Amino acid sequence: MSHSNISIFVPHSGCPHQCSFCNQRYITGQNYQPSAKDIHNAVSVAVSSARYDFSSCEIAFFGGSFTAIDRDYMTELLKVAHQYVSDGAVSGIRVSTRPDCINDDILAVLKHYRVTAIELGAQSMVNDVLAYNNRGHLAEDVVYASQKIKDYGFELGLQMMTGLYKSTLEDDILTARKLIELSPDTVRIYPTIVVKNTDLEMLWRTGAYIPQSLEDAVSLCVKLEDMFVSNGIRVIRVGLHTIEQDAYVAGPWHPAFRELCEAKRFRTRLEKAIISAGSYNVFVNPSDVSKVIGQKRINLNYFKTKNINLKIISDSSVESNNFIVKEVK
Repeated sequence: MSHSNISIFVPHSGCPHQCSFCNQRYITGQNYQPSAKDIHNAVSVAVSSARYDFSSCEIAFFGGSFTAIDRDYMTELLKVAHQYVSDGAVSGIRVSTRPDCINDDILAVLKHYRVTAIELGAQSMVNDVLAYNNRGHLAEDVVYASQKIKDYGFELGLQMMTGLYKSTLEDDILTARKLIELSPDTVRIYPTIVVKNTDLEMLWRTGAYIPQSLEDAVSLCVKLEDMFVSNGIRVIRVGLHTIEQDAYVAGPWHPAFRELCEAKRFRTRLEKAIISAGSYNVFVNPSDVSKVIGQKRINLNYFKTKNINLKIISDSSVESNNFIVKEVK
């Protein structure tokens, strides 16, 4: 059973800065502050689902800077979530926050309420990029907060963004390398999207900011994910999970972004394995069939342009994420 969250969004609450790319109202799809009742309702829906599994289910407070919100409100939410951990309904509590909103006092409170994982929005490890995007913290704050979180025994998650204003391809790869050095348990990778009513929208409209193309964002995210995975770091999300349709302005958003990345990864590997035109049978694990074919048969169509015809055959004896190619003569 894969990991799942009971997500409670606390949109824009606690954020001391207005980042260039941020409009939490549009990203989370809500602008009200959740209450204890909202947590009860969300857990009730989750535990009644056929896919519910205690061992992989956490209550997750996402959306804003959780540790920067009013302390009484934060503890009110944590008390409710803590009760579900104590009762055995969920396995833990996950929160997301800013690197400069972590200290010993806050970590002690989170520990008391049995928070299990803390995710930091690092976004970039290049100080100039952080400044241009009005993040209000430095790369050094990410290093400090990450070490503190690990010292207290929490699971550490780090989030990065690609294609930020004034960030280069080299900056994004450097950010990934710097995050790897911090040895997080998990990582999320978010290509930058231009959202309505943000500073980034104004920069885009004046031509000062040019977002990544979808193809470039996919190619980079494949590279970054491979970097993290090869260092034993689990990538739990690639691409925004959702965005309001009328909020999207520009940039590499796709409702199945990670699937595009998986298809691109298989295509790149197949290109190295198939060196000449012809017809081939490709045997893959049943779980990988759609990834090898690609959305709207993009991989099969790509190879056809190179006079390579592929037949994808489901074979449970092939390990996941692998394939066997046999030429048809």
